[in-house]
Amino acid sequence: MGKIVSNFFIALDGVVEAPNEWHFPYFDDAMGRVVGEGMQTQSAFLMGRRLYDEWSAYWPVQGEEVPFSAYINNLPKYVLTHRPIDGGVWNNTTVLGDDPVRQVQALKDRNDGDIGMSGCATTVRWLLAHDLLDELNLLVHPIAVGKGQRLFEDTPTVPLVLKSSDTLPTGVLHLRYTPTATA
Repeated sequence: MGKIVSNFFIALDGVVEAPNEWHFPYFDDAMGRVVGEGMQTQSAFLMGRRLYDEWSAYWPVQGEEVPFSAYINNLPKYVLTHRPIDGGVWNNTTVLGDDPVRQVQALKDRNDGDIGMSGCATTVRWLLAHDLLDELNLLVHPIAVGKGQRLFEDTPTVPLVLKSSDTLPTGVLHLRYTPTATA
C-alpha cells in the first residue's frame, strides 16, 4: 500500500505561497539531497488543479537537460479537480474528480511507493480532513515572509507526531510529521 507524502518549502511564519520569491538563497547541496531522497521513493504524484495548470504549461516543453523535467514528465500524475481539463492532458495524467476520497484511497491501495504531493496548502488540508495524508515533510526556512498563503489557515486543530528532525547547514529545519491517526 502506498502512502501520500506531502513536501513543502515553508517559511518560519507558516507561509508556503510563492517559495520562488524567498526559498532559493537557502537551497544548497544538503537540501538537494533531502529533496532527491524524497523523489527516489515516489511512484506517483498527486496535485491540485491550480498546480496542475501551472506545471502542465511549463514542464512538458522543458528538455531533458532541465533538472526535474524528465522526472516529473514521466511520473504518473493524479489531479484532484471537478472541472474538466482543457486541451491536451499532460503525459501520464489521470483526473480524480467524481468521487475523490474513494479515488485517492484506491490510488493508495494499488501503489507500492510513495505518492508525492506538494505546492498546494488547500490540497494538504483536504487530505488531512479526509484522513488520507500519511506524512508531512517540511523544510522550514529561517525567514518570516509576512504575507501569502499559510499551510494552516482557518483549519481545525490537527495533531501531528514528529517522526524526525534535522538542521541543514543553512539553518533550514527538515521536519517529518505524521498525523496522529496514521502514527
